[in-house]
Parts: sequence; structure tokens; C-alpha cells
Amino acid sequence: MIRLSSLICSGLLALSSATALAADALPQPARVFSERNNGAAAAVKLAAMRYAAFWNTGDPRYAELALDPAFMDRTLPEGRPQGVAGPLQASRTFRAAVPDLKVEVTDMVLADDRVALRLHFTGHFSGRFGDRQGDGQAIDFQAFDLYRVKNGRIAENWHLEDNLTLLKQLGAVKP
Repeated sequence: MIRLSSLICSGLLALSSATALAADALPQPARVFSERNNGAAAAVKLAAMRYAAFWNTGDPRYAELALDPAFMDRTLPEGRPQGVAGPLQASRTFRAAVPDLKVEVTDMVLADDRVALRLHFTGHFSGRFGDRQGDGQAIDFQAFDLYRVKNGRIAENWHLEDNLTLLKQLGAVKP
């Protein structure tokens, strides 16, 4: 009986630390627009903030908390795996090029099971991107994401990044 109690306590502590992880470093949106402030809206917002924390920190635990196990990227870039593995791979690759990557949530619009975000990414290209080596040049670009949240996790994502600006800043495209 004592052994079972200690296993339960260990499980609760792990759950508690995951909750603390999720609450501690969540970026706060500059502006939030919502048709209602109820528990459902709070769950949608929390999923979006956990995903923003993933992009802000690179910590895969935030992605695991934010994304549904059957997550679908509806604007999947070529070469990226579908599902949770896709954002994990994208983050590792991009953080190899921009290790100090940060994201701010500029605008958030909540409606029913959807949340739209305007994101602002900044950092310095000091790593490698393909065959290019950075020399510390500033990275500053915007993105737009739309999520469908189901049971408190992002089930679907549509996204659009300002890749032309990013590629110019990386030196991959001439201005």
C-alpha cells in the first residue's frame, strides 16, 4: 500500500511540475480579443500560450503539452514530418541557426475553438542554416498562426511566415 501511495505521489509531482513548467514561462499576448471569457476560452488560450512558449524557449515539453497527439499541420512545409514531430524538428533546425530565438505574441483573437495569433520572432543568426554560417546578424520577422483546439490541445494548425524577410536576413536571398 505504501508503495502504491508513493507511485501516485510521484505521478502527481510529475504532473505538478509539468503544470508549473507550463505556467512559468508562458509569453503573454500584447493584445487579446475574445468574444467571451469562460473556461473554454481559457483552455484555448492556454494551448496557444503553451505553443508560443515552445517556440520562445525551444523546450519540447511545451509542444507536448500544447499539441494533440493527432496534431495536423495543414500548411506543412516540404520535408517536415506531419504530427508533433514536425514542429519539434522545425524548432531544432531553426534554433541551430538562431540559438537566441524569441517570440512575442503581438495579437491574439479567440473565437469558439479557434485562436489566431500574430507572432513576432527575433534573434541573431549565429549558427548554421543549410550551407550558410551566420555572423550574428539580427533576425526580425512576423508570422500568423490559426489553431483549432480540441480538449485543451491544438489539433490543427494553419500558419504563414514572412519567409522572404527571413531569407533576406539570413543572406539566402539578395535584398
